[in-house]
Amino acid sequence: MRRDGDEQVRLRLLIGYDGTDFSGWAVQPGRRTVCQTVQDTLGTVLRVPVRLTVAGRTDAGVHATAQVAHCDVPASSLQTRSIDGDPSRLVRRLAKMLPDDVRVLRVDVVSADFDARFSAVARTYEYRLSDAPWGADPIHARNTADWSRPLDVDAMNEASARLVGLNDFAAFCRFREGATTIRELQGFRWRRAGAVVIGEVRADAFCWSMVRSLVGAVASVGDGRRTVDWCAGLLAERTRSSQVPVAQARGLTLTGVDYPPPEQWAARNERTRDVRDAADLANNADDADNADGCC
Repeated sequence: MRRDGDEQVRLRLLIGYDGTDFSGWAVQPGRRTVCQTVQDTLGTVLRVPVRLTVAGRTDAGVHATAQVAHCDVPASSLQTRSIDGDPSRLVRRLAKMLPDDVRVLRVDVVSADFDARFSAVARTYEYRLSDAPWGADPIHARNTADWSRPLDVDAMNEASARLVGLNDFAAFCRFREGATTIRELQGFRWRRAGAVVIGEVRADAFCWSMVRSLVGAVASVGDGRRTVDWCAGLLAERTRSSQVPVAQARGLTLTGVDYPPPEQWAARNERTRDVRDAADLANNADDADNADGCC
């Protein structure tokens, strides 16, 4: 039986980071990662071990303005003089201790039904791509990739529209044992802002390398080297295509993770854990799967 104050509480964290100098989100021995950095710092502040579960494990060099993670900690760990039971006070404490390239933007208490990974219904990424002859402007060089040929945004939007929907994106995904490549791509649009072309891509989840492969394929259409039909035809392939270039990691930023209302978290968790297969694709199923949002 736990003593008063020792019950576990679940904290939800909103996190932003510049991924340039990180080896991705996931903990890796001997490497600097976002997860390890935040876990260690939060554990120091709370004086308890912390283990984070994240909405999407971003790759090395990928950024985030709205990453979401959760952890369970003893309620007593929030009763220090500086926190006084108010988890929102952790934001200021962590800001004093974290390195400049990662920040915890918000902390709140949620029910145990919330799961940063399995409760999510959608993830949104932004991709910045410069087709200027000089490449990315220096002030944006850490979050903007470069493309060596001029890009036609209309052609890119036409190609992107052909990929939207529930499909098998095997041609765009690096192989991972036991992982499904069936995803619901909910939106994929491009716009131009001067010398920069900005894409927004939204899906229920993404498999390993999927976002940057989508960008590379569509940009190949935008620069005239490939056709819209070629891009759409990749959906018929069942293994990763060697014809698809993978865009640079630095242009990619996780900008949002969407969740249903709290009363739907538990049900969403169960649906997300059901792995999709070919039968789901044939039936045009609308369930999510057990993907964790890798990009």
